[in-house]
Amino acid sequence: MKRRNFIRNTALTTLGASFINPVATLAAGEKVTHLESDDLSASVIKDEFDVHFIAIGDWGRNGEYDQQEVAKQMGLWAANNPNNFVVSVGDNFYPRGVVSEMDPLWHYSFENIYTAHSLQCDWYPVLGNHDYGSEPEAQVRYSKVSRRWNMPALYYSKEFALGKAGDKVLMLMIDTDPMLHDNRKEQVAEQMKWINQTLESASADVKWKIVVGHHPYYTVGPRIKNYDTLTVREKLAPVLEAHKVDVYLSGHDHSLQHLKPEGFTHQFISGAGSELTDVSSGVSYSRFQASDHGFMYFAVNNKKINVKAINASGKVLYQTELSK
Repeated sequence: MKRRNFIRNTALTTLGASFINPVATLAAGEKVTHLESDDLSASVIKDEFDVHFIAIGDWGRNGEYDQQEVAKQMGLWAANNPNNFVVSVGDNFYPRGVVSEMDPLWHYSFENIYTAHSLQCDWYPVLGNHDYGSEPEAQVRYSKVSRRWNMPALYYSKEFALGKAGDKVLMLMIDTDPMLHDNRKEQVAEQMKWINQTLESASADVKWKIVVGHHPYYTVGPRIKNYDTLTVREKLAPVLEAHKVDVYLSGHDHSLQHLKPEGFTHQFISGAGSELTDVSSGVSYSRFQASDHGFMYFAVNNKKINVKAINASGKVLYQTELSK
């Protein structure tokens, strides 16, 4: 049966409007204080969705350019709403990545910034172009140092259960930077073969397909028509369409965006973890755009994906819902 995506867009204004959970009704920024357990994890706070994650990108600046403020709000959000993990969409360390798994930037830009108890969950990263400035494999190796940094390879896939009926969401974490370099054609061909095979072999139990990469294939930011965007579009757009990928999630442009170009796939950009870049309004395929520090929050069950864009003050700038 042919699947179609329908969307519902809603503008929200406060953190407290996001979810009503059976444990407590929370005001904006309020923390739960009367639970029997101090564990404010998704096992305590419940809603109608089965998988929840925060998406953040372009953040690694030693806490500067509002990285610290965004990190604080991420911690508040994850304490007051269900959250299973964090997805990092790349450019994890400026200006040129890390030189090893012992690089001090791990502490200055990651461990000492995202310190909230609620953020001591699994992080699933992909690499950005700045991460290629030194030793990209060091970010893979750091998975053996940090309990929460989970990057088993330069590209990899994850499946998460949706309810108890065996339904799943499939997430492909891909490496887009090699796609921009002619001297990495063999590496790109190998990865593209893996992407196609992984999507093609997805079981009937997979209700949603999400691909995560650093570079967008559409944007209303400053890279709207530059080489990066057009090249990644050439490589990825036919694959996303052929395999009916529901969501492509990226960063690179330092803003928050929801784009719906022609075709099946919705694109979300969550690259506002630190320094910002401008956005353009009035572009036909843009559903939402904001040059505002913040992150995105995804909640998934077997029928719906709810997406929110949240700024560093805790204001929900935008909400949309994809349904099947």
